[in-house]
Amino acid sequence: MPSVIVLDDLSQEGLDLLDAAPGITYEVRTGLKGAELRDALRQFDGAICRSGVKLTADILEGNTRLRAVVRAGVGTDNIDKDAATRAGIVVMNTPAGNTISTAEHAIALMLALSRNIAPAYQSLVEGRWDRKKFMGAQVAGKTLGVVGLGRIGLAVASRAHGLEMNVLGYDPFMTAEQAGKLGIELLPSVADMLPRVDYLTVHTPLTEETKNLISDAQIEQIKPGARLINAARGGIYDEAALAAGLKSGKLAGVALDVYPEEPCTDSPLFGMEGVCCTPHLGASTEEAQTQVAVEAVELLSAYLNTGAIRCAVNVPAVDPKTLESLRGYLDVAYRLGRLAANLQPGSVNSCRLTYRGEIADRETKVLTAAFAAGLVEGAMAEEVNLVNAELMLRERGIDIVEECRGDMGAFRSSMTVEVGGGGPTRRVSGTVFGHNMPRLVSIDDYRLEAFLDGCMLFFSHKDVPGIIGKVGTLFGEHGVNIAQMAVGRSGPGGTAIGVLNIDGEPPAAALEAVRALDAISSATVISLPAAGHLPPWLG
Repeated sequence: MPSVIVLDDLSQEGLDLLDAAPGITYEVRTGLKGAELRDALRQFDGAICRSGVKLTADILEGNTRLRAVVRAGVGTDNIDKDAATRAGIVVMNTPAGNTISTAEHAIALMLALSRNIAPAYQSLVEGRWDRKKFMGAQVAGKTLGVVGLGRIGLAVASRAHGLEMNVLGYDPFMTAEQAGKLGIELLPSVADMLPRVDYLTVHTPLTEETKNLISDAQIEQIKPGARLINAARGGIYDEAALAAGLKSGKLAGVALDVYPEEPCTDSPLFGMEGVCCTPHLGASTEEAQTQVAVEAVELLSAYLNTGAIRCAVNVPAVDPKTLESLRGYLDVAYRLGRLAANLQPGSVNSCRLTYRGEIADRETKVLTAAFAAGLVEGAMAEEVNLVNAELMLRERGIDIVEECRGDMGAFRSSMTVEVGGGGPTRRVSGTVFGHNMPRLVSIDDYRLEAFLDGCMLFFSHKDVPGIIGKVGTLFGEHGVNIAQMAVGRSGPGGTAIGVLNIDGEPPAAALEAVRALDAISSATVISLPAAGHLPPWLG
């Protein structure tokens, strides 16, 4: 009989559902840490947690009994997913349970800013009646910018429409047509949004791309008097820049529910006029906690009783034999997705995948899912894996088409991906050398052979004598070591593309020197995972 440990406080509705779950026993043990937590987990088949407990690698190492952990909430940062995968533990989350509560809190913060709710109440507490001091602004007729159109971003947009606001949106994985159906004017970049918004709210994960998404330069571009809200992840806004914007009068207000480091009791914004901050209350409603608890119990019960896996963040929904036989091409598909996302940095509205040769007769749907996971990785608030990546694309109106061809071409098996969007359609092809060596074998119309890993420089150039040597010389002068080089060309004296695998990110000066060469038309650095480094759902 499967047994479950509940590691954090769970709503009574969730516990009642565990009581009623057939064939499952459970115990509630909260506040566990260190060796006590490690030993307890080894006594159960499943675990349910929230954010209060940290399941680190040393806690999970050597656990041969635990089969699944469910996080009653969206984020799984407190669970070492690599360690869980290595131990054969499925990690699941509850992505939909707190959507409405978080969206409502973002709207509440926006309204609190607009009507000076917090300082007005404080004035009454202090015995003052200052009606004139707290003149506010109505939101009807104003423009709200929403960065990130996932579940929560769309819920915020829907509620803003109910407040008679105009809604602008930015999400590289949402088509203008799909956004239009939802009453959202989709813009090509955040920069295009800034001069037009009266309010700005963000609903994205914290990544290298979104860290300090709004800083000094962006505040210079933003519409005077704008108010900014963040109920997503701390660090998306640069707090020092927000404080400076408030002091200068460029910003009318800032509302935060999240901070780079939590708990947070010290911020340059605390105490400033025009600021309304809360201690990460986005999902702190009775309804949200009930919903995530019930969903967590349902997920874990289904897995322990039937083996069904839903909302997993570290394993695919395929049987182990299929996964092992496709592992090399799953790695290629994932890396081509990462590459395509960087080669097509603007909006994406279509993807076409062509499988050729022996691979065309295999489970290509899982390969397509691996490509989709690579394409959207880092752009979504939700964890991306083989289970949900393709769905995320389709929900944003992005077409993804498969084609299978039995003829082998130049290789026994290969796959080609085409990604269309705001710029020209880009096409890249890859294959596997040996059992597990991913290779890039063409870019657009240029055939070549390059390692599909690590730091890579892609440069387009005229096919003239000496250009490769000049690039190598410039990199040598700046201490950049070249590990491998590949060149594809249209014909002697025509256009060509070069790919360098280099040992690390080149200095900005080196890259600018390469771009300054007369024969070079473009040069881009793209970083892919190191050779042999697999995402958790594949490793």
